[in-house]
Amino acid sequence: MTTISASMVKDLREKTGAGMMDCKTALAATDGDMEAAIDWLRAKGIAKADKKSGRTAAEGLVGAASAENKAVLVEVNSETDFVARNDAFQTLVRNVAGVALTTDGTLDAVAAAAYPGSEKNVSDTIKDTIATIGENMSLRRVTQLSVSNGVVATYIHNQVAEGLGKLGVLVAIESEGDKAALTAFGRQVAMHVAATNPLALTDGEIDATTVEREKAVFSEQARQSGKPESIIEKMVEGRMRKFYEEVVLLKQNFVINPDLTVEKALEAGAKDFGASAKIVGFVRVALGEGIEREQSDFAADVAAAAGKK
Repeated sequence: MTTISASMVKDLREKTGAGMMDCKTALAATDGDMEAAIDWLRAKGIAKADKKSGRTAAEGLVGAASAENKAVLVEVNSETDFVARNDAFQTLVRNVAGVALTTDGTLDAVAAAAYPGSEKNVSDTIKDTIATIGENMSLRRVTQLSVSNGVVATYIHNQVAEGLGKLGVLVAIESEGDKAALTAFGRQVAMHVAATNPLALTDGEIDATTVEREKAVFSEQARQSGKPESIIEKMVEGRMRKFYEEVVLLKQNFVINPDLTVEKALEAGAKDFGASAKIVGFVRVALGEGIEREQSDFAADVAAAAGKK
């Protein structure tokens, strides 16, 4: 049997918001499997699906750039937010985003591309900036969307400078309609994505493992009602429909007009676009998403510095 340590209990508590004893019980019941323990707590109604894992922030900036039928987001990380407010760093991120538009959008291609006004590539320019500013930096992510006919709208939430901020969204819309109207609507959808963070554009694009995991949790919750299997099956179907409405972009209630889903709002916008339109993709990049940062014990650090045990 796996030994349940205090750090495991603390980690589970931070991820779920459940009580210490509930977390310890969950870990014991699942032999220390963190993900299984989260599901155990959810099934018991003790924890929500919205875990805190994956939200750890790293510093730096997300930059956006767009051109005809194409747009990109880049994430450049730094050690401190102080550097993110530095003009030189902001210029670096803005230029890297511009360079990304001229490539196929892969990380390697952007890193190897020529940096504007320099004989060096992006990778070497970042190294030079590290030496100049005195803080470690890295080009972490590049993402690009394009359409054959239509627009790719961009949105930077709480931008600190033009095209730069902590959260960026792209929304690609295929249509032969008016591009100005499509861009305006696409920006609204991008704002919606920033706020709701959908898992996928359609039901079919959700990872099968995620779907099965949700079904398993809902099934366990339903069985606790003591109802027959035939009723439980219908209960699970209903909860899965609700799940899709919450996490699938086209099925979510549009934050700009909650009386319509995003899909219905798109259909209603056809008269403004002058043609039918289809959302074919979206991407949301939050600064530092998924980066685990080491948490230090300040009191212990001070004691260590003072030579105390």
